[in-house]
Amino acid sequence: MLPYQQRWVNDNSPVKVIEKSRRIGLSYGEAADDVLYAASSAGANVYYISYNKEMTQGFIQDCAGWAKAYQAAASQIEESVIEAEDKQILSYTIKFDSGNQIQAFTSNPRNLRSKGRPGERLVIDEAAFVDDIEELLKAAMAMTIWGGQIRIISTHNGEENPFNELVTDIRAGKYDYSLHRVDLDDALADGFYKRICKVTGVTWTREGEAQWRQQLINRYKPNEDEELFCIPAQGGGSYLTRVMIEACMAPAPVLRFNGTREFNAMPEPLRAAQMADWIIDNLKPVLATLNPRRQHALGQDFARSGDLSVIAPMEIGETLHRTVPFLMEMHNVPFKQQEQVLFAIGDALPRLCGVAIDSRGNGSYMGEAATDKWGSIVDQVMATENWYRERMPRYKARFEDGTITLPKDDDLVDDHRAFKLVRGVARLPEGKTSGERHGDGAMACVLADHAAEMEAVEIDFTPAPLPGSRQDNDSDSDDIEPTGFGIGGGAW
Repeated sequence: MLPYQQRWVNDNSPVKVIEKSRRIGLSYGEAADDVLYAASSAGANVYYISYNKEMTQGFIQDCAGWAKAYQAAASQIEESVIEAEDKQILSYTIKFDSGNQIQAFTSNPRNLRSKGRPGERLVIDEAAFVDDIEELLKAAMAMTIWGGQIRIISTHNGEENPFNELVTDIRAGKYDYSLHRVDLDDALADGFYKRICKVTGVTWTREGEAQWRQQLINRYKPNEDEELFCIPAQGGGSYLTRVMIEACMAPAPVLRFNGTREFNAMPEPLRAAQMADWIIDNLKPVLATLNPRRQHALGQDFARSGDLSVIAPMEIGETLHRTVPFLMEMHNVPFKQQEQVLFAIGDALPRLCGVAIDSRGNGSYMGEAATDKWGSIVDQVMATENWYRERMPRYKARFEDGTITLPKDDDLVDDHRAFKLVRGVARLPEGKTSGERHGDGAMACVLADHAAEMEAVEIDFTPAPLPGSRQDNDSDSDDIEPTGFGIGGGAW
């Protein structure tokens, strides 16, 4: 088997789901595993459901081929008809000496609800095209009560299809199912075309593979994204609605600092002094209101000029509710002063447990500076399409579940509404929104939410007393004398 087939069959999760490209051999690999499972005395019955006769026949023939290859004692394929209310459902069965069987159906049988003896397995192939998939899944989940297994395999069939909704909910963390994804390029990277060449007797070359890939894409146009690259069709609108966003907002400060021409022309020491005064007057009072008992995370969407640079702290509540207690926006502010503000906020956040910095382009400076200061709790994020694909459903779920609170600010609403579905993935498209913004505040909040989920060790400390203070009751102090390094203080 190819690596992606191996990863799939080696995953023993009770419920696993895969979104895939067309014709990459996932069902063939599943058949191999199902034969081993049914032929074993430690296994159980396997039920296969798809949406047409040809697919079902192809699967059961693959099973027969694997049974022969494994030399597993099995009967010939038996064909029967199940009479449903409005149609006939064909059933194909292979029986094994283990007492188990593989039974494949051409449609969703109503007697599925009676299945579910210990260990039985259900395979739903091309689930996005199966009739009444929601009811089928509802019935199928009962099989897991007695240790049953469910395998859901499909290409996409539209953004609003229940299969895509299931995939999105898994990514959002609503279900603890195992999720796999293999598009055409993933399959090619694992040797898919090389295997085709081996089977067909063609000599593999890199140029030949590239040509074959492009020809395949051309044949599937205009549906190549959905058919080959796991991108459900019909995307394009705003990812988060105004109603959804505003329902999760409450009054909170949004601090803004604009780097004027005069400010930026100052020598750096003068800029640092002026920024220090601004921090004392404007930022420190807000930081003083934070809950010292709760963990906090931090996200920054960085920009030097043009876009805004936004810092979003995030409190992790006792019920895991996420709250952004304030936002810090900077426009056209030099690197060193942005660093000054970032460090002032990060050092003041109680129980800092995670920091995520947009580290693309110029942001790499801030990401490296933050890592130098706070170490392993910092994630220097390079937001790729895959990062958005994994991250955004989880962020959206917070709005759907009401488990996030943001500052009530019209610009922040617009920033969140800037997220669009591009090739089926929620992200910030090119171009500005209103007011020369580019979703900056929303991206900072997404990064903060990402940081809040990082499995990092929080940074916290208790300052050690200075020598001679009332707290210093250790007469055997090992503090080095003032004439040397370390005249007291520190932390433990």
